[in-house]
Amino acid sequence: MNQFKISALALLLPICGFAYAEEAHPLTVGASVIYAQSPYKGGQDRYIPLPVINYEGDRFWLRTLQGGYYLWKDQQDQLSLTLAGSAQRYDSSDNDLGAMKGLDKRRMTLMGGVEYRHIADWGMVRTNLLGDVLDKSDGIVWDLTYLYRFDFGDFSVTPGIGATWSSANQNRYYYGVSGHESARTGISRYRPDDSWSPYVELSANYRLGERWNAGIYTRYTRLADEVKDSPMVDNNSQLTVWTGISYSF
Repeated sequence: MNQFKISALALLLPICGFAYAEEAHPLTVGASVIYAQSPYKGGQDRYIPLPVINYEGDRFWLRTLQGGYYLWKDQQDQLSLTLAGSAQRYDSSDNDLGAMKGLDKRRMTLMGGVEYRHIADWGMVRTNLLGDVLDKSDGIVWDLTYLYRFDFGDFSVTPGIGATWSSANQNRYYYGVSGHESARTGISRYRPDDSWSPYVELSANYRLGERWNAGIYTRYTRLADEVKDSPMVDNNSQLTVWTGISYSF
């Protein structure tokens, strides 16, 4: 199944990766560009060029920013340990607003945990539970998605619907305002709790030849109240788009 996907953490640019290659072509490489809308006041939307490197083996797999080891794998069920890079961040030096420039940086991190997929005729359920392993946020994120793929010859479309739960630590690191930040900038102190953010996603893939594929992935996330009520945030939703081309060996 060649399709674009983002696995978990879609608030900003969470953990993401291109879809896994077909079994007949276990290695896929290519190039892509990600557009990530900033949720922050004065924040800059980002365009991120990213190489595509996917590998699907009997035990190990790699999907660009995410990799893992299968604990169980058959045609219907896949359970794996996984590590995933999270590109979510806040860089005060990139902000245009004076008060926001005085806030501390929120850095990218590495998330680790478990991922499970169930594939059936009625669609696919994908879920993962990941925690910060670099002690940046000390946060935990749980993502649950339902997807169904439609095939039209060389063209396929996969819509999906899901939700992401973020722990209080995750929200406080990326959207909270500490007491010393408030005193320094005048921005109100903010200490959010855990939250749920629903989203819809759509991926489309076109087979250009036996080994070449082009695709686009987009996800629209409705930000939770705990996020959009932050004095750092001025959006109630967020859009991520990922497009590129790949070659399967």
